Amino acid sequence: MNSVETLVNHVVGTTYSDLPAEAIRAAKVFIYDTFACGLAGSTGPSTNDILTAAQSWGAGQDATVWGHGLRLPAPHAALVNAYQIHCLEFDCVHERGVLHPMSSLMSALLAEVERQTTITGRKISGKDFLAAVAVGIDVSCSIAVASKAPMRFFRPASVGGFGATAACAKIRGFDHAQTWNALGVMYGQTSGTMQAHVEGSKLLGLQVGFAARGALTSCDLVAAGVEGPKDIITGVWGYLPLFEGAYDLQPTWSQFGKIYRLTEIAHKPFPSGRLTHYAVDGLQRLQKQHGFDARDVAAVTCQVPPLPKRLVGRLDIADPTPNYAKLCLGYVCATALIKGAVDQFDFLPEALGRKDIHELAARVEVIEDTNPDPNAFGPQIITVTLKSGVVHAITITAAIGDPKNPFTRDRQDEKFWRCWAATPTALPRANGERLIRLIDSLENVADMTELTRLLAP
Repeated sequence: MNSVETLVNHVVGTTYSDLPAEAIRAAKVFIYDTFACGLAGSTGPSTNDILTAAQSWGAGQDATVWGHGLRLPAPHAALVNAYQIHCLEFDCVHERGVLHPMSSLMSALLAEVERQTTITGRKISGKDFLAAVAVGIDVSCSIAVASKAPMRFFRPASVGGFGATAACAKIRGFDHAQTWNALGVMYGQTSGTMQAHVEGSKLLGLQVGFAARGALTSCDLVAAGVEGPKDIITGVWGYLPLFEGAYDLQPTWSQFGKIYRLTEIAHKPFPSGRLTHYAVDGLQRLQKQHGFDARDVAAVTCQVPPLPKRLVGRLDIADPTPNYAKLCLGYVCATALIKGAVDQFDFLPEALGRKDIHELAARVEVIEDTNPDPNAFGPQIITVTLKSGVVHAITITAAIGDPKNPFTRDRQDEKFWRCWAATPTALPRANGERLIRLIDSLENVADMTELTRLLAP
């Protein structure tokens, strides 16, 4: 059980003053990014259907549903917001962990913050919020990185729930025993099937919502006196042996408080699987350098590690679902070549049926390399053969948005405003400008509900 004790000690013992400047900066960057993704997803596939179902589960106005001007009981709002954050495949990624760590965490944590203020009158400060985000990310990403096996369960849901629970326990001021129990109760709710990923099902994003809701209900049950199992990480039927199989806690488990995983997260400039970003980045660089366009291309070859081959190396099909297309390297490459970039409008029904995209996608070949790491995203070698016979190739070791190849603030702002404009109820631009200012100086915010109030008209 020492593996869990290490996690719990880090969650309970870490305060804002322990956070290095780099971790605080990264937290603000990805809080900003996650708001953008959640607002864009407010008009995502099936969002209205999920919202309708959530409204039937019981009355309450604890927390805001982002972009809709509605309030729901906190667990229901957390579920809907988590789905919105992830449903467009636009949310940030921890590549080594193969994990979208902010989706379940931010949705659960902000719902908990609003509930605390609504029910108890307690105001959560920006400093406390930043500390909760940091420890929650450390929990989820550290568990994910400990795996040495190919991903069998959808980690943004299965591991993301642990991070969301840790963050909510931190905000609620849980002691050592309560935090441990909350993680145990969350383990009893842990799931996340990869079948939804294979089929391009909308359930993929909804599973992240289940994890966010589970974080809140876990903390509620523990507050009421319920205990959970204890040896949940490396026990005989603990998470790592059962869900992952092969694992190694070191050196990750010895790095708590020394390395903050927030600093390892990557942006997603394109609303498609992160594993496709290497190819999009490579194609953009090659087009810029050599001046060819889609009409000149005879074939594209993407030489990739086993993980991207398995998860995005799927064949292009006629009339794919949005989620299938976002996770199809052929479709994404063809879109990037024809349009020069990839955005959320490329996965609407009218775009998904474009013959020119599918014709070019059929000429994209995905080849698996010999990389021994089952969780590696790259490097990826992108080769373009032109109809003239000329061949251009590039090796991408860190795709755009990686901390080693960072997103500029201008591009972050551009993404935010594009997402801001996508909400079903027009949000005043002044609200967005105020939200950005508050995030940039989050350590000075006395009441985090100042931010959530800006997400409704």
